[in-house]
Amino acid sequence: MNVQKSFDESSKTGILYVVGTPIGNLQDFSPRAREVLANVDLIAAEDTRHTKKLLSAFQFSTSLTSYHEHNEKSKGKFLIQQLLEGKSIALVSDAGMPGISDPGEVIVREAVQEGITVVPIPGPSAALTALVASGLIPQPFLFLGFFPREKKDRRKELKKWATMPVTLICYEAPHRLVDLLSDAMDALGDRQVAIARELTKKHEEWLRGPLSECLSYIKENGVRGEYVCILEGADPSEFNQEPPAWWSSLEVIEHVEHYLRQGMTTKDAILQTSKDRDVGKREVYNLYHT
Repeated sequence: MNVQKSFDESSKTGILYVVGTPIGNLQDFSPRAREVLANVDLIAAEDTRHTKKLLSAFQFSTSLTSYHEHNEKSKGKFLIQQLLEGKSIALVSDAGMPGISDPGEVIVREAVQEGITVVPIPGPSAALTALVASGLIPQPFLFLGFFPREKKDRRKELKKWATMPVTLICYEAPHRLVDLLSDAMDALGDRQVAIARELTKKHEEWLRGPLSECLSYIKENGVRGEYVCILEGADPSEFNQEPPAWWSSLEVIEHVEHYLRQGMTTKDAILQTSKDRDVGKREVYNLYHT
């Protein structure tokens, strides 16, 4: 077990800050996040070119190093060593919170294992931003990130969650959006959906309604920008109904006679029938002997 006092100044290691950055609108960049990026020793960025533009907009000159899915292992060792030596590092992705469909999970886990202080600096998240404005039930929800690129794998993943009564959230690249929605129609049916495009940006756009109508609109008008899809969860009544009891089509007399044919005595057959139907033994007895 590890107990972390996030703001204990006696810590011998540096701090790894997991910093949320704007998903489009720079006004969403919190003062706390700006303060951290301005004062850490190093920023580990998914794409240094992208983050350099962000820093330039706020006139920060903090040192940058790349940290992405292709160098997580090699660069991770370097970053951990820097943290163990007392350096403070901010981890950022291109947009939103690191680790949510972006690099970050590995370095955070390694830092925790090394006893390094990890401090989250909350910021925008495309998934939650889309969810709260979707008009669909916000909880429980399940964030699925990006679905597999291959059609077969994507359909398999969709069917895996088809009976879950939870709102589904996913990201999708514009060139695969139509394929995703088409496969969702096949796997989930024509559910309600909310599709957000270019969240927080000038051309932010929402589609809300039946999946079939949203799919038709997108096919007709084309795709542009970045998308978040919120899919209605399954209706529990459609999937959780117990099958009718084997005796449900039988009259009470027929029910009793079924057990008599199996060799039960009349007394035992009436008793078992009353248990099956959850009614009084006397009621079954009277109906059978009338």
